[in-house]
Amino acid sequence: MGSILLVAEVQKGRIRESSYELVTLARKLADTSGRDVASLVMGKGVGDLAKELSGKGGGSVSVVDHDLLENYTVDAYCAAARAAIDAVSPDLVLFSHTPIGWDIAPRLAAGLDVGFLSDCFNIEVEDGNLVFFRRVFNGKLDARLTSSSACVVATVQPGATPAFDGSAEGSVKALDVTLSADALRSKFVEIRTAAKTGVDLSKADVIVSGGRGVGAPEKFTEVIEPLADALGGAMGASRPVVDAGWLPHERQVGSSGQTVSPKLYIACGISGAIQHLVGMKSSNFIIAINKDADAPIFEVANLGVVADLFEVVPALTEAIKTAKG
Repeated sequence: MGSILLVAEVQKGRIRESSYELVTLARKLADTSGRDVASLVMGKGVGDLAKELSGKGGGSVSVVDHDLLENYTVDAYCAAARAAIDAVSPDLVLFSHTPIGWDIAPRLAAGLDVGFLSDCFNIEVEDGNLVFFRRVFNGKLDARLTSSSACVVATVQPGATPAFDGSAEGSVKALDVTLSADALRSKFVEIRTAAKTGVDLSKADVIVSGGRGVGAPEKFTEVIEPLADALGGAMGASRPVVDAGWLPHERQVGSSGQTVSPKLYIACGISGAIQHLVGMKSSNFIIAINKDADAPIFEVANLGVVADLFEVVPALTEAIKTAKG
């Protein structure tokens, strides 16, 4: 049986949470198929991070520590990843579907002449074969894909699985890679960070979102936000709300906003356009509140309430406050 190599990302001196989500997926596949789990950590001064990953489910961790890996350049990162693949000989290589992942993964697959699948939300083992799940037609359909390639490189949606929070004994080994600044076709210049807004819906366990049916911007403050606060969650919105300028883009859930998978998602006055469903349909439990019984949002909801949100939501908010004392 083959093995799984997950490529971890280091950001601001820490391994990204999406990399620990890959650990969860890799270990699930390992348990069902008998594959070994291996990981790659690359950067400068990342030895301690490699040890951390090895103790948190990363299995056999290869670490490439080099000055030219301190900041991202595609040639240097590809060289390090290729060295790890040569050392491990995996039949599955996993990247997070992040800017770095979607830059490196297809280049590696092309260079190795192996299969490539992007933006997967799940991978399973069926009859000994790997089956990849990804959304197509802007999220309208879920596709099941297999590959005849001896090795497959895949990117996985952040938030598609929970981050691994257990412990498992692993190992760390240094991997030497020859890198030359003259051979790099691109040069790192700087990192520009957008102004912090304090809103990261992808990390919220509970999201209460409002759509055009909320009716006015002030209604979000009066009706939607109080329910989110009562539940200890965050407030989200559909694209029409953001396009109308009622809420900033950081609150938008959907294909052109944030993809979320909270434990609880409450959709208030949201009809359920495909673009919105793409961003929230993987939520653990979905409650939809809408006056239109035929609204598409009810097709993905675990619980649907056909009613006026201005009657249901305030009553629900008060009931939660009362229950909390």
